[in-house]
Formats: sequence, structure tokens, C-alpha cells
Amino acid sequence: MNSGYTVTAVALVVVATVLVGAFGLRISRTTSDFYVASRTVGPRLNAAAISGEYLSAASFLGIAGLVLVQGPDMLWYPVGYTAGYLVLLLFVAAPLRRSGAYTLPDFAEARLASQAVRRLAGTFVVGVGWLYLLPQLQGAGLTLTVLTGAPSHLGGLIVAVVVTATVAAGGMRSITFVQAFQYWLKLTALLVPALFLVLAWQGDGAPRRPFDEPAAFREQRTVRVDDTLDLRLASPLTVTVDGTVDGRPHDGAVLRLSAGTHRVDRGTRLTFPAGAAVPAAERGSNGGMSTSLAAGREERPLYATYGLILATFLGTMGLPHVVVRFYTSPHGVAARRTTVAVLALIGGFYLLPPVYGALGRLYAPELALTGDADAAVLLLPDRVIGGLGGDLLGALVAGGAFAAFLSTASGLTMAVAGVLAQDVLPTRGVRHFRLGTGLATAVPLAAGLLVGGLPVADAVGLAFAVSASSFCPLLVLGIWWRRLTPPAAAAGMLVGGGSAFLAVAATMAGLPVTGTLHALLAWPALWTVPLAFLTMILVSLATPSRVPPGTAAILARFHLPEELGPEELRAAGAKTTEAMASRTPATAPHPREATP
Repeated sequence: MNSGYTVTAVALVVVATVLVGAFGLRISRTTSDFYVASRTVGPRLNAAAISGEYLSAASFLGIAGLVLVQGPDMLWYPVGYTAGYLVLLLFVAAPLRRSGAYTLPDFAEARLASQAVRRLAGTFVVGVGWLYLLPQLQGAGLTLTVLTGAPSHLGGLIVAVVVTATVAAGGMRSITFVQAFQYWLKLTALLVPALFLVLAWQGDGAPRRPFDEPAAFREQRTVRVDDTLDLRLASPLTVTVDGTVDGRPHDGAVLRLSAGTHRVDRGTRLTFPAGAAVPAAERGSNGGMSTSLAAGREERPLYATYGLILATFLGTMGLPHVVVRFYTSPHGVAARRTTVAVLALIGGFYLLPPVYGALGRLYAPELALTGDADAAVLLLPDRVIGGLGGDLLGALVAGGAFAAFLSTASGLTMAVAGVLAQDVLPTRGVRHFRLGTGLATAVPLAAGLLVGGLPVADAVGLAFAVSASSFCPLLVLGIWWRRLTPPAAAAGMLVGGGSAFLAVAATMAGLPVTGTLHALLAWPALWTVPLAFLTMILVSLATPSRVPPGTAAILARFHLPEELGPEELRAAGAKTTEAMASRTPATAPHPREATP
């Protein structure tokens, strides 16, 4: 593969990002422009921007890598990522826009009139944002390393610098244009090579294998093991070994390995015959999450599937970089139209990564052994087509992948920096927002150097679990249940989100290795989300006197059309309060408290 084409493509994407961001900077004049683009972003532009930031490294590289390794079971990832917007459309989009908030902590304070809940929500925004930023920066490093041989930290550093400059200079107005542009770039970069790859696959004349069968080598293939691993063989396998297997050195010897587990040392070269099934690789010593989560899927497949579905369905509504974009809509109707358009845009996009995963199982199955499955999208053009055409298509894919990192990192940085500027730094304002922008990217960049490589789709999936367990209950109950109290909201976020975060930490550390406890920790959403909802409901029922004054008027503003004036909203809130008081006099606020 010609690295010169790749470097050129990445450079063009970076330059285009800076230029588009500069255009947004020219028309960003007010603080409102900076934080929410003055709430004037129409549905089509906003939908493209949301799709641009939502389709992250997990969408571009991670899903294809998971399909390559795990097969069709991983198709639940794109289904869940897309369906999450349907839940967002039905329950959250319009009321969230009508709340008038700038960030999730703003919403928490406006709904519950509690600085403590606001600070707790801010803490979770920063935590989820950093957990989600980490794989974006690492994915950028992987892209440059695979395609050019550059140091693994260089790609993440480039993304961090460009994103920090773009967000700090122009805020929401700039990144709206940047993300909309990058969505269409990503779609082109994935669609055009996919068409050529499918045509090449149709014309190669090789025997077809069912998609749900284990991956196998189409031809004799030599694989170099870069890190010590254990190979799990379901049946005996004959392989040529140049290195150390099971503690014994071999120099080009042909071995027949029995069914079971075999230790392969670092630097060993294995030559597999054509038609041999790709063995499963375990890397328990390096803390890789793919190995840990794969074990959970094998032990409790039904539980893992439902845990994944729940995390992706409900986690979307709590992602800080997604939620903040709805504050830029002119009104609630526009927010709903934006969400419908997003469903169409990301639904079309998610048809493509599984194609790359399926082709990867045919043309690059050894990536499952080397631990580079996330690189399948980047390597397939050269592997399938080759020559100048493969180089050009590979460069296009690399440019699109870099656009994915830049757009998602921009949205996450904007969300995290907004919370840092308003709730952490000593004073508020654009100047301190720019300081928060630097902190928002510096922490995950440093963390990436410390923890090493993490499979991007797994890391993002764990971020969804934390989001679903903390912000989903807060938003749903805060918008639709008048009896939610500040102590209940705080307790629910701590219990649900805290449990999910601890489960994520245990999974990333590789503990425990097997058993029911491992499955519960690897796929926590199935118990942490109900736990968070139950905690909020029970504590609310136990603290009825803590319902904030004016709750009925606030909910009226969430659900009634914007065309109603302040007096009409106050009257509607008062009527709602009186009606509720007649049904539940012990817990309903006095009608005098209905005015905001």
C-alpha cells in the first residue's frame, strides 16, 4: 500500500476541516452562537451534523472488526445504534429542546432546582465524554499506524490538536458545519470502496461460504504473532511453525496441533493451509476487552445480546454530544424533524460496515489472530483490489476514517468543555470555555498513552452502558414524571451510573475471567438501567415533600407548543397542578407554587 496517498488524503481532510470551521467562525459573533448556534440550525443541517458526530470510530472501524471476528451476531450493534434514535424521538427530543437548557447539567438544574444534581450530572457528562473520546483518539492512531507505519500516538495527537483549535475558535457554530460536511465525506468514503469491493468479490470466482460459518483462510497464509496469545482449537490443525509453541521452539516445522488451547509466544510465525478454520485467539495477559467481552458472549449469549440491545437503545438519549445538538434546534417540532432525518441518514450508513466485516472474514481473516480486526476497513482495498486502484480506494477510506474521528471528537469535546467551563472552572465565559476545550482533549489523550489499545466498538459499547444507566432515567422521569425529586435523581444516577462505571472498569481490567459474574459485569445495562429507574422511583416516593416548587409549570413548558406565551404556560401549569392536587393532595404542590 502506498502510504503517500494515505498521508495526502488525511492531510486534505484536516485542511478541509479547518477551512469549514473557519467559515463557521466568521459568522459566530455572540455567546449564543458559540454555545448553541443561536438555536437557529434547521432540521436538515442539524441531522447531517448529528449523524456526522454520532458515526464514530465504532461505526467506521469497530463494527466491521466485530463482524469479522464474531460473525453475524454483531449485527445487533448497528441495529441498536440506529434504533436508539427512535427512542429519542418518542420520549426526549422535543421536550428537551423546549427546556431551554444548554447542557445536560442545565436541564437537571432547570427541572429539579438543585445545584447538587447539576454537579453530579456534570460529573457523569465528563466521565462518559472522556470514555467515548478515548477510542476516537486511539482509532486515529490505529489508522495512521496501519497505513503509514507512523507511531501509534501520532493520529490521536493530530485529532486532538485540530479538534481543540476548531472547537475553541468557533464553538457550536463552527462544528455544526464541520460535522455536516464530514457526514457526507464519511458516507462517500465508505460507499464508493464498498461498491468496488463487492464487484471484485463477485468476479473472483472463489467458492462461497455461508456468512454464519466460522471464518477460514481462502489461501495459504502466514501470520506473525505480535503478542503472546493462546489459540483455542475446536479440532486438530496442521500448521507450519517458525517460533515457539507450548514452550518448545520450532524452525519451520510442520506440527499437528490437537484440539484444545496452545500458547504461542510473541514473534512466532504460523503458516495456515488453505481452507483451515481461523482459530480463536485469547489475549488474557494484555487486558484486551474484545477477548473479555467475547468470553461473556460465549458463556451467556442471550444475556449478552439483550444487554447490548438495552445499552444501545437507551444509551443514545444520554450521550452528551448527541443531546447538546437538540438545543440548537429552533423549536420542538424542528427537533423531532431532525431526529426523523437522523434515522434515515444513519440507517443508510449502517448498511455498509457489515459489508466490510463480511468481506474481511473472506479476505483478511488473520486479523482476528493479530488483534488488528479494527483495521479491516483500511486494509481491504489493498487486499482485494491491489495496485493503483487499491491505493486510491484505501486513501479514500483512510480520509473518511479520519473524518469520523474528527467529527465525533468535536462533538464530545464541545459537550465536555461546556460542562467544565460552567461547573468546574472558577468563572464562566468564552475564555474559560476555551480552557475547558484543552482539558477535554488532553485527559483522554494522556489516558490513551497509559492504557494502550482498546477495541473501539467494545469501548464505545461500554460508554453506552454508563450513559443508559445514568442519563436515560434522569431524562425519561424528569420529562414524564412530575413526582421526581432531587434526592431521587441523585441517588438513581449514583446507583445506576456508578454501578455501570464500576462494571466497565472491571471489564477493562479483565476481571473476573469467567462465570456468571463476568457476564453481569461485561454487559451491565441489563441490570444497572432497571436499578437506576427503581432507585429514582422509590426514593421519590419516599421524599414527596422534596418535589420542587413550580414543577407543573416546568413540565407544561416541556410538553406544550412553543407558540403559547408565558402567561398561557403559567395558566396551563396552574391548571395541571390543581388537577393533580385533587387526585393526590398529599404530594401535589400548592397551586401558588405553579408559577415559575
